[in-house]
Order: sequence, then structure tokens, then C-alpha cells
Amino acid sequence: MVFDDDLNACAGLVQRGDPDRFLAAMAAPVTARPVLFALYAFNVEVARAPWVTQEAMIAEMRLQWWRDALIEISGKSLVRRHEVVSPLARLIAPDMAEQLDQAVAVRRWDIYKDPFEDVDHFDNYIDQTSGTLMWAAAHSLGAADEDVVRDYAWATGLANWLRAIPGLEAQKRIPLLDGTREGVQELAQRGLDRLDRARKSRHGVSPQARPALLSGWQTRAILKQASAEPDRVVQGSLGQSEARKRLGLMMQAATGRW
Repeated sequence: MVFDDDLNACAGLVQRGDPDRFLAAMAAPVTARPVLFALYAFNVEVARAPWVTQEAMIAEMRLQWWRDALIEISGKSLVRRHEVVSPLARLIAPDMAEQLDQAVAVRRWDIYKDPFEDVDHFDNYIDQTSGTLMWAAAHSLGAADEDVVRDYAWATGLANWLRAIPGLEAQKRIPLLDGTREGVQELAQRGLDRLDRARKSRHGVSPQARPALLSGWQTRAILKQASAEPDRVVQGSLGQSEARKRLGLMMQAATGRW
């Protein structure tokens, strides 16, 4: 697919709003980039919708706008003209739009300041926000086992969540069920366990679908840091140097091994 004005706009949104996913998309084969940029731009827009206003009702309306757009993409009505919605409608299957609706719905947690209710609530939030996004990308690119993709995506989503903890706490949110050092270590280990489970079944993801997993290239390093040095979570010091980060992405893109 040729990059038109809409896809260029999507790429720009991702570059500004989600630099790591932008790098991952640029490391993917050219043929995979339209799908990745459309989905990642959608994610940028949905993720920031609850945070651009202090008015809960307005934030709810912003999320509902995206849910209505996904209903249109699912084939239930005419799709609105929009620089992200229009290419997304061309690039994903109608049934995938119905799944993405759940990824928008769970973002209501971001609007309010209530803590997660329990482990299931937290796990579902990570699965929907990270797992459904990665599954939509993999499904749109090639054959893949959904359970394998979601395990890998859950670990990736957790790594991203742990990096976001200082910012969330600054906004007076309660992002973890157990924010003690031991609680963080246990959570990071759960992520590593799901990552290992996915890797043991990596044959379940076809070469065509693998670019969808490039966005998780830093996952193991971040979760290992959180497990070994949980204080880095609250300090906001998780992550790799720029050189090591780019080298790791290059290696995963070149070898296809994740």
C-alpha cells in the first residue's frame, strides 16, 4: 500500500506520541508499516483521550467517539472520514474492530482515580490495552496463535506500565495493587513467566505476523530490571541506553527471534 496523506499523518502521530513504537514500525518490513502505523496511531489517540481534560464527562465522550468509529468499521454503518479512522477501516478486519472496542472501553479506568479492584481487573486492563493492540496487528499481518501473541503482549504491556508508574502517581493515580518492593518483584516475575511461555511457542507466530511483536523488543530487559531492582520503578529509571535499545531492535528485526 502506498503511503497517502492519512498514513503519513498516522506515522507523524506515532512519532510524536509513541517514539518506541515508531522505531518498531520503522524496523518492520515496508509492507507491514501501514497496518502498524494505523493501529499505533489509533492507540496514541485512544490512550491520550482520558488525559486531555479534567472533566470526566468530556473524557467519556472522547472515548465514546472512538467506540462509535469502531462500530462503523465493524460494518454496522458508514465509516466517518478521519485521518486515523479511514486507513484503519481499510487495514483491519471488521471483527477486529469489535475486539478493539474493548481496548477503548477499559481506558475508562484512566479517567477516574479509583484503584484496580483486584488482580483480574489489573490483568484484564493490561491484556486489553496491550494484548488486543498487538493481536490486531499480528492478525492483520499474517497467521498467528492468539494465546501466544497475548502472552507476549501482556509482558510487553506490563513493562510499559512499570515505566509509566512515576507519571501515573504524579497524577494521583494508584497504578499497582501492591506497590511494595516485593509486590513489584512478583509482578515483574509474572511478566517474565508469560514472556517465557510465549517464546516457547514462538513457532505459533508466522514470519508475516512477527513484525507486530517488534514493539516488545525491550520487554525482557525492563522486566529483569524491575525484578532485580524494584526501586527503579518508582525512580523512573527503567530502560536501556539509546545505543543498546537500538541494537536490540535491529537484532530482533534482522533475525525475527523474539
